[in-house]
Amino acid sequence: MSKIWLTGIVLLCAPVVWAEETVTTDADIEIPSPWNTEMEFGYQAHSGNSDSKSLNSRLNAEYIKGRHRTSGEWKFYMLYKDGEEDKRQSTYSAQSDYKLGAKTYLYGSFKGVESRYSAYFKDYTLSSGLGYQFTNTKRFLLELELGPGYRYQEPNLDEIDDDDIIFPNTVAEGIFRGNINTRWQALDNLSFSADITMVAGKSNTRVDTEVSMTNNITEDIALKLSHSRQYHDKVPEGLENSDTIFSANLLFLF
Repeated sequence: MSKIWLTGIVLLCAPVVWAEETVTTDADIEIPSPWNTEMEFGYQAHSGNSDSKSLNSRLNAEYIKGRHRTSGEWKFYMLYKDGEEDKRQSTYSAQSDYKLGAKTYLYGSFKGVESRYSAYFKDYTLSSGLGYQFTNTKRFLLELELGPGYRYQEPNLDEIDDDDIIFPNTVAEGIFRGNINTRWQALDNLSFSADITMVAGKSNTRVDTEVSMTNNITEDIALKLSHSRQYHDKVPEGLENSDTIFSANLLFLF
């Protein structure tokens, strides 16, 4: 009888022992960080018939937790010509999103441009509205945002040149903003992204388009090629409606 009881106890305890050995603790699970940070640098130097140096940098951070997603970006551009500072511009933006459902979310965004030598001293845009994610996977992201907002632009009358797309008026008006953002992870080390933002108001309608390709050199360093285009539906006489910029930068991932 004792042998039967001993065998029964062993059989009852065996699942408990097996469960204890196979239980995964929180320490064993690698939880991804809610932070995603990028730093970007680009530099150009010209000598000979022209003597100029330019530096552009970018810092981007994103925080995702639960239904909330918050992101911020800062861009800086500086140009020296013949030993003197010719341009200095800072562009900063911030956005906060709140998920309403699997695909829809509310957003609030702000973008500001401050420049010392260009046509605008200050250029601020504030907007809020509704966003919709058509798809959001590790491989492909496609989302659309629409909403009203407000725009304030203060021209720099002392620095306006003949090639500046600007009218010498202070702008303070309501606007309508639309944004399409997409990202495709084509390969493990190669991704493509595109961002299109339209800001429409009584004074002007502006469309900013940026298409970029990122090729990871290592896990933390990548080469980024980007092409950006600015389009205005109203421009001073004799000027083109659009300007384009191509850049090649090193991208550091954290």
